[in-house]
Amino acid sequence: MLAVLCASLLLVAMDATILNVALPSLIDDMQPTALQQLWIIDVYGLVLGGLLVTTGAIGDRYGRKRLFLIGFVLFGLASVVAATATSPAVLIAGRVLLGLGGAMVMPSTLSLIRNIFTDPRERTVAIGIWAAVAGAGAAIGPLIGGLLVEQFGWSAAFWVNVPVVVVTVVAGLRLLPEYKAAGTHALDWPSAALSVVGIVALAWGIKHVAKGSLALTDLAVLAVGLLVLTAFARRQLKLPDPLLDVRLFLSRPFTAAALVTLMAMIAAGAALFLLSLWFQYVHGYSPFQAGLRTLPVALAMLIGALLAPRLMHRIGVRAVLCIGLLGLLTGFLLLALAPQPTSYAYVAVFLALLGLGDGLAITASAATLVSAVPTSRAGQAGAVSETAYELGVGLGVALLGSVHGALYAARMPDTAPALAHESIGGAKEAAEALPGPAGEQLFDAARSAFDSALTTTAYVSVGIVAVVALLVLWMVPGGFRAAGNGH
Repeated sequence: MLAVLCASLLLVAMDATILNVALPSLIDDMQPTALQQLWIIDVYGLVLGGLLVTTGAIGDRYGRKRLFLIGFVLFGLASVVAATATSPAVLIAGRVLLGLGGAMVMPSTLSLIRNIFTDPRERTVAIGIWAAVAGAGAAIGPLIGGLLVEQFGWSAAFWVNVPVVVVTVVAGLRLLPEYKAAGTHALDWPSAALSVVGIVALAWGIKHVAKGSLALTDLAVLAVGLLVLTAFARRQLKLPDPLLDVRLFLSRPFTAAALVTLMAMIAAGAALFLLSLWFQYVHGYSPFQAGLRTLPVALAMLIGALLAPRLMHRIGVRAVLCIGLLGLLTGFLLLALAPQPTSYAYVAVFLALLGLGDGLAITASAATLVSAVPTSRAGQAGAVSETAYELGVGLGVALLGSVHGALYAARMPDTAPALAHESIGGAKEAAEALPGPAGEQLFDAARSAFDSALTTTAYVSVGIVAVVALLVLWMVPGGFRAAGNGH
């Protein structure tokens, strides 16, 4: 049963990053604008994150197995839409549908684990395996994507989903037990609408403001997101059976765990996105070679996630969270201080520290979130964990990707064409249009600007991780254990 859940999770997690290495090939084929490129990458995570609270509650009420299987079938159909897309708009639509399917699958996996494994120690180990698969999926996405893109083109990054979906749905129908919470009320659809609109508007507003756009419409969307989420929280406090029990956030360990997942994935998601471009544009690696060089993060994440349950039992949750965050902080500091031009040796050590830190921190966070709720509300804990994870990846690309883009543009020569200031992909296109040495000089300047902006952006990640580490020390008691309440 755990294998079925993990197989589905692996696919959904891979889809968050598999396009990173396919992006240059896709850009050459479809010629999307810089904004469309960002949307193609991160709309999946933003849609998925926006819907997780609602789908988690639907699973609690109407059956987690049913939601899991319907979502996975939709995920397979959406993969076909994306694979056959002939324009950026259709591809973005396919990614939206993938996000919807993924939103139905991901909270179901964690909530089913909460129900299947009733012993706290066994459950913590199962969550460790779950987190290892989620992390490894995100990390090996570039490797698998690179291999497929080189052999069959960017659409293969989506076609690969289809056979896995068929096998997993057949196995899930036979093996997975059904669970639904007893005595629940009907789903409160106004709450569902508020949560989706609030999260998507907040993410959209942050994304555009982070790009340096302070237009009235962008600020208005950001304000609407905050107001709608406030209305959502107030409505939940009045409902006898809320979509999301916001009182859970009164627990400082619960809130700290959600923040750790969110902020760790903001830093890590942006780093993996930017490094995939760095490998291919700055160093000229093929998609598969680029994916191969991200392997240290996958292996280290696997080790960290599998070590976390034993460490939590011995030294407690707070210590594991802090060790994981210290690994992240050290990695980003190393990248920030790397001499120019940055060599792969520095990047490899950074990726290993990133994977180890993320594996420890996210496993401890997931165990804390799931053990904080009764089994009847396991979908809510799964939704909070996955919302933080997916929004973190999406916002990381949007926020830190935008910071990097602004730094890159600032470091480009004023005489460079406007297209070259937009992105390094644009610089490559502009350089190819110039004759001889002029084109080479332009692309050399772009590579240097991208490399310099990458190390400077790492300082922002150092600050993010440092703040979260201080919050963990303040909010999580030293003797706190993720034991579970078993209600």
